[in-house]
Amino acid sequence: MQWLSEKAQRLAVVMVLLGSVGMMVSMFICVADVTGTNFFGWPVDGTLEITESTMVLIVFGALAYTQEQRGHIRVELLHGFMSPRVKSFMDVVTHLLAFVFFALLGWQSVSELTYSWEMREATMGSIRFPLYPARLLLTIGTVLLVVQLALDVISDAGRMWSGQGPPQAHAPADTAKVS
Repeated sequence: MQWLSEKAQRLAVVMVLLGSVGMMVSMFICVADVTGTNFFGWPVDGTLEITESTMVLIVFGALAYTQEQRGHIRVELLHGFMSPRVKSFMDVVTHLLAFVFFALLGWQSVSELTYSWEMREATMGSIRFPLYPARLLLTIGTVLLVVQLALDVISDAGRMWSGQGPPQAHAPADTAKVS
């Protein structure tokens, strides 16, 4: 299980890095489009299509990494008053529900990817941009999240069984200190 966890973590980091590149591409093309349109009257063709595809990469590329870091948002109204075993139980239930949802999403994304690939689906904008790369990235991100959720369910169940609480979320680096 350790081997699978390490491989999933490496792939999740790669997907986050790709998502970061996608965010930079989207940012640069949007700035170029706004600048070109407002100052020169020349919009950048394909801005909408490229931005739509990079949004898939940005969102689904970060899901597995965020789950591995235990960085997803959760409401902890009662969580702080529970025993460590109950907290782990709540994590098992939450991760099982997320596992089922994203497994179904992954299953459907594979069929959508296959359909998109077979018909060479593309956007209808000024530039015909293929949609199957974005669907492939959605599928990869979802499958990685499902693998990470399965690993988390197993580890949370082990902690619940032994009476330990869930691990703490990894806090982001403190880059913006307020004086």
